[in-house]
Amino acid sequence: MSVGSKGCDAPAQTLMPVAEALQKLLAEAAVTVTVETVGIADALGRVLAEDQRSVVDVPPRDNSAMDGYALKRSDLAGSSRLIVSQRIPAGTAPVPLLSGTAARIFTGAEIPPGADAVVMQENTTAGEGDGQSWVEVHEVPAAGNNIRPQGQDIQTGQVVMPAGTRLQAAHIGVLASVGIASVKVYRRLKVAVLATGDELVTPGNPLQPGQIYNSNLYTLHGLLQALGCDIIDLGIVEDTLEGTKAALKQASEQADCIISSGGVSVGEEDHVKAAVESQGELRLWKMAIKPGKPMAFGYVNGKPILGLPGNPAAVLVTFCILARPFLLRLMGVASVTPISFPVAAGFNRARPIGRQEYLRVQLSDGRAVLGSSQSSGVLSSSVTAAGYLVVPPGTVVVEGDYLIFIPFSDVMN
Repeated sequence: MSVGSKGCDAPAQTLMPVAEALQKLLAEAAVTVTVETVGIADALGRVLAEDQRSVVDVPPRDNSAMDGYALKRSDLAGSSRLIVSQRIPAGTAPVPLLSGTAARIFTGAEIPPGADAVVMQENTTAGEGDGQSWVEVHEVPAAGNNIRPQGQDIQTGQVVMPAGTRLQAAHIGVLASVGIASVKVYRRLKVAVLATGDELVTPGNPLQPGQIYNSNLYTLHGLLQALGCDIIDLGIVEDTLEGTKAALKQASEQADCIISSGGVSVGEEDHVKAAVESQGELRLWKMAIKPGKPMAFGYVNGKPILGLPGNPAAVLVTFCILARPFLLRLMGVASVTPISFPVAAGFNRARPIGRQEYLRVQLSDGRAVLGSSQSSGVLSSSVTAAGYLVVPPGTVVVEGDYLIFIPFSDVMN
């Protein structure tokens, strides 16, 4: 397996490598939200605040994995025909198995004391005679055959899921299986979002010359809703320092965290950086990431702020790669690293760049194929892409090289 070869164009010294930026962000992400108790039916997407232990074995008793007959194998030594002494549907407590008999049993039903195997009904012939039911066993089962032992899945006292687990449907099913009806979880994170730019217009209104529709707020809404955050929408902020300062002050009073888009670059109309520094401090600025170099991180009146770039594709990249893990950690999630795996490049690119690049790619025949456009202003190519192909700084890409792929399915939910 070959990997992308390195070129000579190293990242500028003023730009922070992505891995270092992420490490610093996570080091700043302390859980401050309070704990509350919710029923498991309302716990989807919530984050456990304490370990969950089982007070029961699952299954609670040995049970049958098949419809068939429970028997003691030694009883087949003299004859392959056994009298059927009881019938055990699921949910019925059996009685001890009489010597020399079999029990008609169904999937999930408890194994009767004395039985050591279940023979599936396809390997038997059932009949009746002299007022008795009997079964002819055609194949002697192995010891324990088709028996699911008590505690095979979960044992009493076992931690079924640790604190910091973000609950999905399967987690909730497991909690229910051990009888847990409610859990302690962290309160939903309150995130204030705002966009800067006098050129921005809310969808549904007519565009005037020089204006564009505001997509960033809606992208951020969707990403934050998928995380289960409570959103405080501060809308579009006017391109003035005073207007930006006022919006950030309001956000810091209402939210646990602030996310802005636009205004973090070095232009005369970019006011977020100055507004943050006037009410707090900037800890990180300018990342060695493409797209998204101007991303910033700091504090406004003690509340963390993630200043994302203004270009739509850059908003998506910086949120998925940097902001999302930070928010998950604030929510109390223990593991915030997205799924990733190597995929072969289905293209060549001879020109290396000095930043770590996140290419929007489709997957075709097991290879990563470039989307229609990699421009930071083009969001539509993210819709048809399957995820990001990560190109390290200074890397020349040769078709067939293996690079890390991050699926959208794991960073947008």
